[in-house]
Amino acid sequence: MLDGLADGIGRDSGKLELKDADGHSLRSENVRFASEDEALSLAARWLAEISELKPITVGHRVVHGGPHLLAHQLITPAVLAELRNCVHFAPVHIPTALRLITAAEKAYPEVPQFACFDTAFHTTIPEVGSRFALPRPLFDEGIHRYGFHGLSYESIVYQLGPELPNRTVIAHLGNGASLAAVKDGRSVDTSMGLTPTGGIVMATRSGDLDPGVLLYLLRVKKMNADSLERVLNRESGLTGISAGKSDMRDLESAAASGDQKAQIAIEIFCTGIRKVIAAYAAVLGGLDMLVFSGGIGEHSAPVRSSVCSGLGFLGVSIDAACNRSNASTLSTKGSKIQIRIVPSQEDLQIARHSRALLRGM
Repeated sequence: MLDGLADGIGRDSGKLELKDADGHSLRSENVRFASEDEALSLAARWLAEISELKPITVGHRVVHGGPHLLAHQLITPAVLAELRNCVHFAPVHIPTALRLITAAEKAYPEVPQFACFDTAFHTTIPEVGSRFALPRPLFDEGIHRYGFHGLSYESIVYQLGPELPNRTVIAHLGNGASLAAVKDGRSVDTSMGLTPTGGIVMATRSGDLDPGVLLYLLRVKKMNADSLERVLNRESGLTGISAGKSDMRDLESAAASGDQKAQIAIEIFCTGIRKVIAAYAAVLGGLDMLVFSGGIGEHSAPVRSSVCSGLGFLGVSIDAACNRSNASTLSTKGSKIQIRIVPSQEDLQIARHSRALLRGM
């Protein structure tokens, strides 16, 4: 098995690295990439130079498939046409996925490709959790809560296996961030909604807003759909609150130096997570396990500590030493709730689904 990373896409400097199954670097170069599909094309060339083995299938993470693409499946012309029709559901993500599918088809023209949808895991959410309080015709045409990060949540359920209790809240915290209430291994609620913009505050995304804010921006600020999308998805969240910082590592460093904007950004982020966990304990009828995942969830001890510090009334008690060392289990012996770190394995989950779908062809 090989592992790869393309970093800094769209920036002035970037990096492409391929590693073997033991984590040893096979090839690493500083490369500037204008787009994700450009990085994929170079990675395919490197793979051909490093190994004679060729992939038997290509799996893609597709964030949103709209109301009609809700299951992991073979990519066909009809699937591509449907994806093009629902770009408006995830304008930041779907165009990139389409470009990557095209690039993979050029690199491996005879290989079947599969779309693995982040929304698939959340199709088990009941209507009471998925419906917005809007007129019924809008619900019927697909305006409802879809939820995202499903592949990450699936991978965590898979990794925990028989250790997964009945009532679990998973916090996938990264550049994009969401939480899911998982009952008996199935999603019953999640913080993101119709699009990946909703839910808790994220690096550059606003999260949930009073709808009146959007009306204000349209009427008073005279924003159109494009400018509104830019503000909500690229200029808000932690970036907007802190006046420019979106990376949690930068925010924590600035906060430690007394930067009040960074401090309030982190506090808003952690408070929002804590509120959702408490709400999901109510949805689940109690809580047995709290899981942290994603780049921030797996690596930021201060964020985990802040989130857990206000949840003592639920029986959450975090071990400070274990938290500082990013141990797999963070709860104290006396904690009523298990607190775990489980790494997100979206790529492996895509591989699992692709293998299963290939065998079923």
